[in-house]
Amino acid sequence: MSRSAHPAGPRYADVIPEGHYAAPPADLNVLDPKVWSRTVTRDASGGLTVGGIEVARLAEEFGTPAYFMDESDFRARCRAWREAFGTEADVFYAGKAFLSRAIVKWLYEEGLNLDVCSGGELTTALSAGMPAERIAFHGNNKSEEEIERAVEAGVGRIVLDSFQEIVRVAHIAQRLGKRQPVLIRVTVGVEAHTHEFIATAHEDQKFGIALAGGQAAEAVRRALKLDGLELLGIHSHIGSQIFDMAGFEVSARRVVQLLAEVRDEHGVELPEIDLGGGLGIAYTSEDDPREPHEIAKALSEIVTRECEAAKLRSPRISVEPGRAIVGPTAFTLYRVGTIKHLDGLRTYVSVDGGMSDNIRTALYDAEYSVALVSRTSTAEPMLSRVVGKHCESGDIVVKDAFLPADLAPGDLIAVPATGAYCRSMASNYNHALRPPVVAVKDGEARVIIRRETEEDLLRLDVG
Repeated sequence: MSRSAHPAGPRYADVIPEGHYAAPPADLNVLDPKVWSRTVTRDASGGLTVGGIEVARLAEEFGTPAYFMDESDFRARCRAWREAFGTEADVFYAGKAFLSRAIVKWLYEEGLNLDVCSGGELTTALSAGMPAERIAFHGNNKSEEEIERAVEAGVGRIVLDSFQEIVRVAHIAQRLGKRQPVLIRVTVGVEAHTHEFIATAHEDQKFGIALAGGQAAEAVRRALKLDGLELLGIHSHIGSQIFDMAGFEVSARRVVQLLAEVRDEHGVELPEIDLGGGLGIAYTSEDDPREPHEIAKALSEIVTRECEAAKLRSPRISVEPGRAIVGPTAFTLYRVGTIKHLDGLRTYVSVDGGMSDNIRTALYDAEYSVALVSRTSTAEPMLSRVVGKHCESGDIVVKDAFLPADLAPGDLIAVPATGAYCRSMASNYNHALRPPVVAVKDGEARVIIRRETEEDLLRLDVG
């Protein structure tokens, strides 16, 4: 169907939103730099370019759906975090956000460390050349095989998450004739202002050892007595997609208080604290994330102030940005398939991907932006919901957004800020093939994770 013959969807003016929806932007063709990677722009014909390459060309060469990662932006964000914290702190990239061998190589080259939380992530890190001493190993239920592999490799730290794990790691380290550096992860009782499923420092959840009731203090006692462990310090992580520093201030205060208690009881000043990650990014224009230098300054001041009050030497700080580095550097490119107009409600725009390549909207009620990127349009905005092709009514990519009313099948649309937790959490639901990840830089594009094929699916199906 031609664009001129395509029936118009409900205009924003025809919908009564009762204040529920934000007003449409003045110009749908303008790209908000907060939510798009740094080399994204529109070319003279109105199509989107990234790294100097038009998306139409990328779609033709690599197909859709696909994730396109701005390598220059990723590297720049790594440098910004490294420079913000300087040589007196450690920056560990949280691999769970997105990890591949190319990412590991970029991290190494830009001077960042790496946080992993599974044997698979550890294998990827080591296979790509990340020195083991620059790796931290997280996880609430590490297997003995994973722990043994980490200790044998010589990882820089293992984050202990339970009383059982304290003994388990110590036993394996002693058996291997090693003394394993460790941190103890504590839950500090902070209610981070984020989604329930990504808040991780309140007491009723699976991670860490609670400060409440003296459990964390007891974990320290046990770790200090075991020859196989070298206790470096305390770890805390309060959640994800957080913009307010108040939670970090409370967390740091409670962690420093624990350090003071350890000093008073054991005569030991632990040299490190890890305040985790969880800093938010802009998924929509309403989000207002902090810059790395602001975060570094705030955290340093918080820790220094609390240590001075407790008469402690300031420990070395570690942080674990994942989403904050990789999230803004990628977008997902889709091709529009069917369009359904619901009078007085909204228009449903179906694309060739969906919850198999971005589960976050269904899982966390996450909000995203979306734009027509194969051309510009002067048509009126229509209230739209971008949905996938899966057999679920919850298969939603962008819940509510504005797209031009002349949108048509075959158009390319893109969802920005999909670098974190999209490919990492992708699935084969309905036997969908997981999309490729394509790195784009200085006019060149290369696949860093290839698109799955039907042969890949059948190879695992042994009948």
